[in-house]
Amino acid sequence: MAPKGLKKDGKSKAQALKALKSVKRSTWRQSRKPRYSTVFHRPKTFEAPRKPKYPRLSAPTPQKLDHFQIIKFPLTTESAMKKIEDNNTLVFIVDVRANKKQIKEAVGRLYDIQTQKINTLIRPDGAKKAYVRLTTDYDALDVANKIGII
Repeated sequence: MAPKGLKKDGKSKAQALKALKSVKRSTWRQSRKPRYSTVFHRPKTFEAPRKPKYPRLSAPTPQKLDHFQIIKFPLTTESAMKKIEDNNTLVFIVDVRANKKQIKEAVGRLYDIQTQKINTLIRPDGAKKAYVRLTTDYDALDVANKIGII
């Protein structure tokens, strides 16, 4: 049944048929992409999985600085001995590439001591010197005797 407000004349029927036709077929049309070449090349979509004949690295690279490599040797000069006695500080020659955190960790691992702070400098001969200040729990003289400096 038709709605009550609409009249049954030919004009509205034609308009409804036109709307029906436009709904049934889409107004969007696909146009062809122009081709400018006479030769058709299929797109390359295949990607072969890698199957190397040999590994590119023969062995994994070892860690460059371990705690044995960081600390080279303790200094036993007069000024270093004075630091041990007066300032509770040990003096080491360390690897130039080592930073203060690495030096602190290496000293802790090798000698089982805790450090308060570490000062470093690079000597004119190119070696790095580390002043390792120990906490009040540890005595530098005892640690030096244990290491074999004194």
